[in-house]
Amino acid sequence: MILHTLLDYDVLRVIWWLLLGVLLIGFAVTDGFDLGVGALLPFVARTDLERRVVINTIGPVWEGNQVWLVLGGGAIFAAWPHIYAMSFSGFYLAMFAALFALILRPVGFKYRSKRESATWRSAWDWALFVGGFVPALIFGVAIGNVLQGVPFRFTDDMRMIYEGTFFGLLNPYAVLCGLVSVTMLVMHGGAWLTLKTEGTVAERARRFASLAALGTLVLYALAGWLLWAFVAGYQLSSPHLANGPSNPLLKTVTAGVAGAWFSNYQQHPWTLLAPALGFAGTLAALLGLRARWEGLTVVFSGLGIAGIILSVGASMFPFIVPSSIDLRSALMVWDASSSHKTLFIMLVCAVIFVPLILAYTSWVYRVMWGKVRTRDITHGDHAY
Repeated sequence: MILHTLLDYDVLRVIWWLLLGVLLIGFAVTDGFDLGVGALLPFVARTDLERRVVINTIGPVWEGNQVWLVLGGGAIFAAWPHIYAMSFSGFYLAMFAALFALILRPVGFKYRSKRESATWRSAWDWALFVGGFVPALIFGVAIGNVLQGVPFRFTDDMRMIYEGTFFGLLNPYAVLCGLVSVTMLVMHGGAWLTLKTEGTVAERARRFASLAALGTLVLYALAGWLLWAFVAGYQLSSPHLANGPSNPLLKTVTAGVAGAWFSNYQQHPWTLLAPALGFAGTLAALLGLRARWEGLTVVFSGLGIAGIILSVGASMFPFIVPSSIDLRSALMVWDASSSHKTLFIMLVCAVIFVPLILAYTSWVYRVMWGKVRTRDITHGDHAY
């Protein structure tokens, strides 16, 4: 009870905003290389044996990595119910497409090698490609729409109404953000393959990952410049109530503010560490690929991904999801959370279970450490 008293409502809200970022980064860094490997599968592996090698680099770990996605969804549902309502209603078709693509992955792993038919196996290989490419693209497109504002509103009785369309999400800036997401995860997946494979497959992966790293640097810089020059942001125009009720309709917001998403960098220069990490980590990954620093390259690409995601949060704080049609409906750190008690109970659970998940994940990676070789496939009883 003493700790509950010390952790004020505003402090808990910021903690859960940070934890949400940690969960998103955890998903992008771990399951991100799974998505990248899936997107690279038809290109880095030409023969059936090579493709089985590639699949088995992620086969033992992808399920554990996807736990971060489940944790992220659960955290949004429990800690940020208004955001959950908006995201899974407004982005329903996009989310369905992403989940359908993710479902293809375990089905592809299980069924691909059930038949010797080359046509059968090729079809599942392309299904695994879809399972990697489509979610990576959709998650980036979603971020691009959030930065521009999403067409939703709340009624006076707090019923959420979304007034956009699926194809409206595919605007040029959002698609650009989707491409940033694809290139950075392909870079990460290629870095993983250089660590886990050898020979021709590793060399092809190194080439594709290098191109993806270069593409990430260019597209991320372009997205940042367009965000500053052409995408008008939002500003809170009424005093914020950090300990106020979770009702987004009690504030006023100003839209069309040029450079609003860069004001935090001007007011708090230390936040520039986020985009700096995005550029530095990606550049280091590119150099690591060329220098053949296999393990370090995976770390560098992970740091680049973390920096890119952190830069979005640093730019938008305290906004989480602004509304483009009803400014007061914008969801912020201060008015979109669950109750004080709920956030506290969830924090206790997170303190207990997140370290357990990290410990188990570390143990799994330690057990599965090492390269996947062709003899592991031809003489193994448990290979996909």
